[in-house]
Amino acid sequence: MVSKLDLYKIFSRVGKSKSFSEAAKSLYMTQSAVSQAIMQLERELDTRLFNRTPKGVSLTNEGSLLFEYANSAINLIDVGEEKILEFKNLTTGELKIGVGDTISRYFLLPYLETFHNRYPNIKFTIVNGTTLELCSILKSGRIDIAICNFPIDDPALELRPCFEIQDTFVYGEKFKKILAKPVSLAELVKLPLIFLESKSNSRRYVEDYMITKGIKLSPEFELGSHDLLLEFAKINLGIACVTKEFSRDYLTTGLVHEVQLIEEIPKRSVGICFLKSVSLSPASTRFVDIIGNK
Repeated sequence: MVSKLDLYKIFSRVGKSKSFSEAAKSLYMTQSAVSQAIMQLERELDTRLFNRTPKGVSLTNEGSLLFEYANSAINLIDVGEEKILEFKNLTTGELKIGVGDTISRYFLLPYLETFHNRYPNIKFTIVNGTTLELCSILKSGRIDIAICNFPIDDPALELRPCFEIQDTFVYGEKFKKILAKPVSLAELVKLPLIFLESKSNSRRYVEDYMITKGIKLSPEFELGSHDLLLEFAKINLGIACVTKEFSRDYLTTGLVHEVQLIEEIPKRSVGICFLKSVSLSPASTRFVDIIGNK
């Protein structure tokens, strides 16, 4: 059975070509099938749409009125289908990513560059926040994926670790003699400490680990950015808890020095999060693949 939409597509094509036979050729149908479809539409509307003559067909007044609306509707559907194809082929669209400043700077930028070079017509929206904030934003639907500090305990989220990171402590010249030899965490906490603010996932991870060792934190400073941790340590305001992989420039140039711990803090991961209940968009899927393949 021919659907109503198919009837209007056939009607629109006949109206353009003013010929049943030409419409049939372009639609890969028989002339009889096209004629039957037009008669079916006329019966349903109880209106004659075409004048039939030996030289072809022409629209009636009623047919001309309907043609304006039907042709516009068919054109809009065609445009919509083209846009869907563009979306699937990544020739248009948007990718909304949630990420913290530090991970964005030290991890995400090369992947953004690679993706943009491959799919230059995809628009980026970058939302900054802590891991806790980004997980909430992700579940609200305002972003497609989030790149966060793990561990995360949320059954609504799919988690894909990307690379391991090591939490460590760094210090400036003032503490060089005190920290010349390996120290325990219990000894380290007697010195002035610099940590990220308590809502940070990185801070909570280290703090939770130290609690398992019976050590309670009481930082001298609590800061909002990783770069500030390094700067405060550099000018000897205390011993900063930082991510080693994101501190290499400071460490290799000697601006700060790494504390040699008797027992290292267990490594953790940075990874991608997205909702389990929602399928990733084509752009999100391709971006996740790029990160996973590098």
